[in-house]
Amino acid sequence: MSSPVVLGIESSCDETGAGLVQDGRLLGHAVASSMDEHARYGGVVPEIAARAHVHAVRPVVQRALDEAGLRLTDIGAVAVTTGPGLSGALQVGLAGAKGLAYALGVPLYGVHHLAGHVAADTLEHGPLPHPCMVLIVSGGHTSLLLVQDLARDPITHLGDTLDDAAGECFDKVARVFGLPYPGGPAIDRAARAGDPYAVPFPRPLPGSYDFSFSGLKTAAARWAESHTGAELPVADGAASLQEAVADVLTRKSVAACVEHGVGTLVVVGGVAANSRVRSLAEERCRAADIELRVPPLRLCTDNGAMIAAVGDLLVRAGAEPAPLDLSIDPSAPLEYAALHPTARTAVAA
Repeated sequence: MSSPVVLGIESSCDETGAGLVQDGRLLGHAVASSMDEHARYGGVVPEIAARAHVHAVRPVVQRALDEAGLRLTDIGAVAVTTGPGLSGALQVGLAGAKGLAYALGVPLYGVHHLAGHVAADTLEHGPLPHPCMVLIVSGGHTSLLLVQDLARDPITHLGDTLDDAAGECFDKVARVFGLPYPGGPAIDRAARAGDPYAVPFPRPLPGSYDFSFSGLKTAAARWAESHTGAELPVADGAASLQEAVADVLTRKSVAACVEHGVGTLVVVGGVAANSRVRSLAEERCRAADIELRVPPLRLCTDNGAMIAAVGDLLVRAGAEPAPLDLSIDPSAPLEYAALHPTARTAVAA
């Protein structure tokens, strides 16, 4: 018998996403973004994001259902991001998910946002090998993880962000360079016309699996300041910054695979859409005889399909549904794919 259709809802930041997954297959998904509303401020404004989710969550769920050719009554379980993320934004998604699960009489599962990014790859390439190395690289997170069974086993952190994540570095440097928000795509576009070796930007923490991009951000800002009164060679600066970030990310990831005897590297998260990160990862994995898996661009950024994918894995693994007093944890560490904080534990924390 087929497992139930799982609806996933994602609302941790500025994208409202809904996805439908059954037995590892993506049936339909839809995303609404409030990014344009934040662009004038150069970053996400939490209150604006939360209000946008209120207006978007119901239409997005309906669009996902329409794409899949399904009705609400076809949903057999609901999964929702319960952390980490913006508190108000998470609350909107959780409220919508609770309402649907209660009305439909189906189980509810809380999902860790970053586990969703890991699971996104399964929708394109099938089940993850056990073990695999996962590089999560996004606006707020850069982590190097050793993953066994995503639905059942604890996740081992080999390295994490100590300060600025890679995507945050792109956003902040883009502003210094006079490029638009979001900074990652803007840096990528500008870099196409530049020399990646024009500026000798530093490679942070070369002897560790942890990540730190605040120094690189500062170096880029100082380089831009050195051109006061002269035209800033933005293309060279963008290309050199992008090369430094891609070099650090891929070098550490491949080294971790070799050290731990892991034959598969999975690169996920919004910065996995960066063209140089992808191409350098392909080059280095090929040289080290490591299989590289990267989700398609539409599944790299935040979306509901990845949350539904985790929910589908949890359902098929026989995981316990969330309690009725499921709450959010805006700063939840990634320990397991399921994230079921309650109001009581949230207050205690």
